This record gives sequence, structure tokens and C-alpha cells, in this order.
Amino acid sequence: MKTVLLITLIAIAFTARVQEKNLAKITTDLKKSTYGNALLHLVELHSMVGGPVQELVDAIEELINDLEEELEELEFNFQQRTNEHNSLVIGYEQDIQDAVIDVNNTQDTLDNLLFPRREQLQVRIEQIQEYQEANRQNYEEAVLTREQEHEDFEFQVAELNDATAAVDDALALLSSLTNPSLLQIKRFQNSLKNIESKIKSRSKMAPMIKALITLASNQNFSDQGIIGQIVDALNEFRNAIVDSINAQTAAEADAQADHEEYLEQLDAEFAEFQRQINRINVDLTATNEKIDQMSDFRDQREADRKQYVAELELENNTYAEETDIYTNLKNEFTRELGISEQALSVVKSADFTNIQV
Repeated sequence: MKTVLLITLIAIAFTARVQEKNLAKITTDLKKSTYGNALLHLVELHSMVGGPVQELVDAIEELINDLEEELEELEFNFQQRTNEHNSLVIGYEQDIQDAVIDVNNTQDTLDNLLFPRREQLQVRIEQIQEYQEANRQNYEEAVLTREQEHEDFEFQVAELNDATAAVDDALALLSSLTNPSLLQIKRFQNSLKNIESKIKSRSKMAPMIKALITLASNQNFSDQGIIGQIVDALNEFRNAIVDSINAQTAAEADAQADHEEYLEQLDAEFAEFQRQINRINVDLTATNEKIDQMSDFRDQREADRKQYVAELELENNTYAEETDIYTNLKNEFTRELGISEQALSVVKSADFTNIQV
């Protein structure tokens, strides 16, 4: 500011008298501001001193030029700042828009792709695990059923072996019956009943043993022909028992082989189910990692958006404050420029012919 210099130069040079009418008007105008009022006091004080008028005019003109340059520089700097502000606002608004797009697109991908994908994988794993549970249940049931079947087989074979032994006992008794006593006959009949007790009523051989019992109950075994027929029947019956044992043993072997093959099939199915679960778990792990990554990215972009909004608000507030400062400075420069021009007009229009230079 060269205001003080202006005041000093005017105070030194302003010693001439002006026409009363013009001086009164200019004095009234200058008194409207503190700066002009101070100028008048200094001019009044210096009116008694005298000084070179042209020097005062040059100084005022230089000061006016300086004020105009400062005002121009102020305008230029503010325009630069305005351009910078507009560029920053555009940049922040673009950053905010980009962040919003990223957040929305990422959330859309999570909601419509990754979250449903994860749910599908989890549901698929649960389904396969249910298959595994059913597989193990079938396995356990098959084992229990096979154990029961084997126990039944062993029990039936034991009965048939007992029946075979009973037949052998009956044949041995028949071979000793030449002149059988009543007691021997009774023992043979009891032996046949023992055979019957070893044979289940549902067995195919049950009718045969009943027929033998009926035949033996009506005989005194004195007729060797009858005894021979009974022996033949018993041998035929014994052969039937042996055939039955052999058939059941073969069926048991086949059942055991089928059972083991079935268990192997169940184990293979269970292993395949586990392989499927393992593959899905790999996919599920990758999906969860992708979800975590995109969630982190979404959260980061949301944080970026908030940061950009805060920076935009700060920039707008700062620019508003700088605009106020610019406006105040411009008004101050304009006011001082007007006062300086008034002062120059006073100096140039006054009558300084009687002033000693």
C-alpha cells in the first residue's frame, strides 16, 4: 500500500488555495471516508509548508498506477484461483461419481452373483452330505441285515446237522432191530420224533418225516421188508438234509459275496460324494475370498466417496472465504483508487500560482 506515501506527498505539496466552491465540494466528498478524512487533516496541516506541485502530481499518478496494477493482479490471481476451484470441484465430483458407481456395481455383483453362488454351493454341500448320511445308513443297515441273515443261516445249518445226527441215530437203531422189543420200537419212534423236532414245520422235508413217523407208529418191525423201506426212506431223507445244507451253504456264500460287493459300492459312492464336496469346497473358498475382496473394495470406495465429499465441502468453504476476502480487497482497492483520483483532481484543479516552490 502506498496510501501513507500519498497522504504524505499531498500534505507536503498541498499548500495552494483552491476555489472555495470546488474545495467545499471535494472536502465534503473526502470526508465520507476515513481515508479521505485523514487526507484532509494532513493536507490542512501541510498547507502551511508548501512544496513542488508536479512531484505531488507524479506521486499520485504513480500511486494510482500501482493501485490499478494491484487491482489487476488481484483480479488475475482470483481468476486463477477460480479456475483452480472449478477444476477441483469437477475433479471431486467426478471422483464422487466414480466411487458411487464402483460401490453400486460392486454391491450389484455381490447381491446378484456372488451371494447367490455361495448359497448354491452351500446348499449343494448340504445335499451331498445328506446323501452321505443316507449312504452310511444303508451301509449300517446292510451290515446288520447280513449279520442277521448269517445268524439265521448258522442256526438252520445247526438244526440240519442235528437232524442229520438224529437220522444217523435212527438208522443205527433200525440196524439193530432183528427181533425188536417194545422198548426198542419206542426208542426208534422217539428218534423219529426227535428228527421232526429238528426240522421246522415250514421245511420242505417236514411232510416226509411225518409220513415216516406215521409208518413207524403202525409197525412192530418184525417184517424186514418194512424195515428196509424205512431205512431207504431215512437215507433219502438224510440225503435231502445234506443237499439242503449244501444249498444253503452255497446261498450263504453268494449272499456274502453280494453283500461285500454292495458294501464296496456304497464305499465308492461315499468316496465320490466326498470328492464332490471337496471340489465344491474349493469353489466355495474361492467364492468367499472373492466376496471378502469385493466387500473390502466396496467399503474402501465408500470411504473414498465420503472423503471426496468432505474435501469438496472443504474446498467450497475455502473458496467462499477466499471470495469474501477477494471482494473485500477489491472494494478496498477500488475505494482507495477513487480517493486517489479525487486527490489527483484536487491537486490538478487547484490554483497554486501564489505557492512558493
